[in-house]
Amino acid sequence: MVKFERFIESYKPLIAIPVAITLISLLLIAFVGVNQGIELKGGTEAVINLDKSISQGDLQSLISADFPGQQVTVKSVTNNQATVAITGDVDVVKLTSVLKGTGTISSYKSVGPVLSAESMTQIYYALAFAFIFMSITVFIIFRDVIPSLAVIFAALSDIIIAVGGMSLFNIPLSIASVGALLMLIGYSVDTDILLTTRILKRTEGTVTERALEAMKTGLTMSAAAIGSMVALYLVVMFLIPAAHTLADIAAVLIVGLVADVLATWLMNLGILRWYTEARK
Repeated sequence: MVKFERFIESYKPLIAIPVAITLISLLLIAFVGVNQGIELKGGTEAVINLDKSISQGDLQSLISADFPGQQVTVKSVTNNQATVAITGDVDVVKLTSVLKGTGTISSYKSVGPVLSAESMTQIYYALAFAFIFMSITVFIIFRDVIPSLAVIFAALSDIIIAVGGMSLFNIPLSIASVGALLMLIGYSVDTDILLTTRILKRTEGTVTERALEAMKTGLTMSAAAIGSMVALYLVVMFLIPAAHTLADIAAVLIVGLVADVLATWLMNLGILRWYTEARK
């Protein structure tokens, strides 16, 4: 308990940690970029029934040789079935010919550039409206500029770090991963409102004691959420690798939830401590 109290009391240098990680994430996004899924950049995703055993690398090389200039990704090879994604326009007849003797296409879906561009526009709208309505709600709840901005900045930092993690670990930006980002906005605001309410709305005990109570509840929530997402990721990777979309969602949420711990209990808590001290 004493260690946690010292941790909370020495909050000023700790604010710099999530800020630095957020800046690094912005640099990753700007200079490395985020890989986009098929539904966002256009292309074809095919499920192939394999006639013979072949590794992911060999299957990728086989297809890439006949589709130069296009990105070929073999997402999974399991139970004599493979899932392959190819960007750009894909001639399915040609792909069938390339796979002759190796496998046959059982299903495929194709997304054109017009639809993919529309999908990106809808994603921008979804994220923008989520932040706008979240900000309005936070201002209505607290009716105070500094605590409200602290909640908004923490949520924004959480999303930026999550996207930076997607860039670092090559997790594709897709409709599913955007859904995970939207969930992170809600989760981040949840923990930040918990902390802000405990510190500003309650009067019993000292600020440090109220912060410790909020931290116990918040870290328990975060640990449970991270543990469940880690379990989902491991199950998908080792037992059902064909469900790669679930693995991507879990990976985004793991990065984002860890970022939320830093943004809430280092940055937001630090800002609130500074704010309460300045009001005295």
